[in-house]
Amino acid sequence: MVAETNSVAESTADLGPRPGLWSKVHQHLQLNSADAIRRSNADLDPVPPHRRTWHTYNYVMYWISDNFSPSGFRNAASLMQVGLSWRDSLICVIMGQFITGIVIVFNGVVGSRYHINFSVQSRASFGYYFSYLMIIMRMVVGTFWYGINAYTGGECVRSILYAIWPSFHNVKNTLPASAHVDTQFMTAYVIYFIIVIPVHWIPMHRLKWLFVIKSITTPIVGFAIMGWVIHTVGYSNASLWTQKTTLSGSALAWTFLNGLYANIGSWSTLAVNVPDFTRYAVNDKAAFITVFVLPATGALVTFFGVVVAAGSDILYGQILWDPLLLIDHWTSPGGRAAAFFCAFFFLISQIGVNIAANSVSAANDLNCLFPRYINIRRGQLIVAFIGSWALTPWNILQSAPAFISFMAGYAIWLGPIAGILLSDFYLVHKQKYDVWELYNRNGIYRYNKIGTNWRAFVAFFIGWVPLLPGFIPTVNSSIKVSAGVSHLYDLGYFYGFGAAMLSYYLLCTFWPAKETMLERAVLPDSDLLHSPNQAFMMDEGIEAALGETVIEAKHEKHL
Repeated sequence: MVAETNSVAESTADLGPRPGLWSKVHQHLQLNSADAIRRSNADLDPVPPHRRTWHTYNYVMYWISDNFSPSGFRNAASLMQVGLSWRDSLICVIMGQFITGIVIVFNGVVGSRYHINFSVQSRASFGYYFSYLMIIMRMVVGTFWYGINAYTGGECVRSILYAIWPSFHNVKNTLPASAHVDTQFMTAYVIYFIIVIPVHWIPMHRLKWLFVIKSITTPIVGFAIMGWVIHTVGYSNASLWTQKTTLSGSALAWTFLNGLYANIGSWSTLAVNVPDFTRYAVNDKAAFITVFVLPATGALVTFFGVVVAAGSDILYGQILWDPLLLIDHWTSPGGRAAAFFCAFFFLISQIGVNIAANSVSAANDLNCLFPRYINIRRGQLIVAFIGSWALTPWNILQSAPAFISFMAGYAIWLGPIAGILLSDFYLVHKQKYDVWELYNRNGIYRYNKIGTNWRAFVAFFIGWVPLLPGFIPTVNSSIKVSAGVSHLYDLGYFYGFGAAMLSYYLLCTFWPAKETMLERAVLPDSDLLHSPNQAFMMDEGIEAALGETVIEAKHEKHL
């Protein structure tokens, strides 16, 4: 009996110490799909065939839903306030979105062909480790704008509450003035946050249905509001259409260019990370429609905003660029019902915009930085909490206009990044990447011991350093610079994009990284699978059916 007891004790001892609480938590936090060798997971890997579900019409709906939002109504506001007419403002918005649409289409091909996101794509041009700086920069701006758009979402909920319970207007404020927010808004903001959190749980390849819904409902709301304004004011009322440009000569030209730069800048983030969405495309051409849909929808929603603003000035004696402020004036029983539906569909729109433009992209960046623990779903939740609460967007909007200007000027860095990405893909590597080498930290895209492509490093600084002197006065108005410096900043995106693109191409031409030059592209679907003694080509139909199994097998091959 004693011998038996000793034997059991020895067996128990052989099992070693039981894992502690932290070990259990750590094990639970790790993703089942995480691959420590490749520093990747299922969301960072190339999208398998069965999850490529976005067709051309899905991208049409995506861009319609991105433009038709409360923020879209405000497109012309700043331009008209600095002296442009509504016609000039409209042209400025169309040109800005058309130019950005071209960049988005060309950069989106990387995602639709290789089915990778921006975080992985950037390794090919910047180097495995230098790309992390680009990823962090994109993540910061995405998280920041998530918070700002969450604030607008709170405004949508507040309008809904006003419409349902008019007494909500009279809710007593119990928060101090230093909070820069009142009890009314904070109540609406908390409700918005509770509503939006479950939406982040929707897988990315299924999120297209949200864009379909909002691309149908929000334009209807826009036409309805504009129609009501025109009907109430009277179409023949000259005040709706007579606002003219108050500038002339060079002042008009440079103000127009500055507005063009601002409009391009607002889309410069998507121009960089559009592969985050085109990676779900069914084919290379599915997202090409962007170049037409983006400026067309931008022009339409901007026209809505102009009419609503001009009409509100006639009706209420103040210009209301925000459609939510306009519908808050609808206090009759029928008006409140209309206000409720308008605010409700604007809420859906705002949720879609924030997910599409900010949370998914920032989550992809977090996924790349911490692939062992964070996938897109977890990343979105982290971005939601940081952007909505840690950044306190109400404080930013109320007391930090300089910070807003700083973030709006972020295009001086994003322009050079986009230029380098396109130069590398089309001019340097001739659209030929080895998709599996992008996941190899010691592979051909490491470039050197520190994982930095010095050519991209130099081109990046050439792209943004000359713009910095003109950027500083937009943050600190007490600093004065010459007119030439300011004008160069007004051309910021064109200079940054073009200078970085050209300099990167020239550096790679004279000092090529020969190890990265390929005879053929290595795609996630057409690559050869190797057994220990032979190679064979997978039939495309079989591969499509196997989906992730094939991709996992290819991963094993390239370890």
